[in-house]
Amino acid sequence: MSRWWTEAVAALGDVLPLPLVALLVVLLAGVVALAWYHFPAWVPRRLPRLPRLRLPRWRLPRRRRRKADGPVAVALPRPRTADDGLPADAARSLADRLAAEGRYAEAVRERLRAMVRRLVAVGAVAPRPGMTVTELTDAAARARPPVDPPLRAAGAIFAELWYAQRPAAADHDRRMRELADDLDRALATPPPDGGAR
Repeated sequence: MSRWWTEAVAALGDVLPLPLVALLVVLLAGVVALAWYHFPAWVPRRLPRLPRLRLPRWRLPRRRRRKADGPVAVALPRPRTADDGLPADAARSLADRLAAEGRYAEAVRERLRAMVRRLVAVGAVAPRPGMTVTELTDAAARARPPVDPPLRAAGAIFAELWYAQRPAAADHDRRMRELADDLDRALATPPPDGGAR
């Protein structure tokens, strides 16, 4: 191995001076580091995990269970409604508590949830499972145009922290609190058609 390495370095040294090669390697490493730091959020921050190999399992035959004497009652889960979950004030309180504990990313998430609950409560948007922040912002802006700027800014902060996995700080929580106040002021103005949806 050392002989191969020596011959490869000697062959490279015949073509280019070795100090120039070392300088180029350092410059390349610097460019890669800068690109890694400044590229958008879709650049992965860690290597993907390799899938685990699963070996086939030999199963023993199941024993037959004795039938119960009568029918067994099974409690079915209650379907979720729009009223489930925390009210907006409780979500704000939870966000304040999380921020006090230094869990700023979770506080930002709860503040965004409180904003969404406030929009649902005033009828600016209809809740739909699986709705993204962008879809929610578009729907709310169609119903109430003044809510568009605070919602877009809040969605950008949320996406930066949760989707891009950037570290959260107290400034993010403070900014989300300001945006929630801006949203409340925007919702205090009557809608353009003169009534609630």
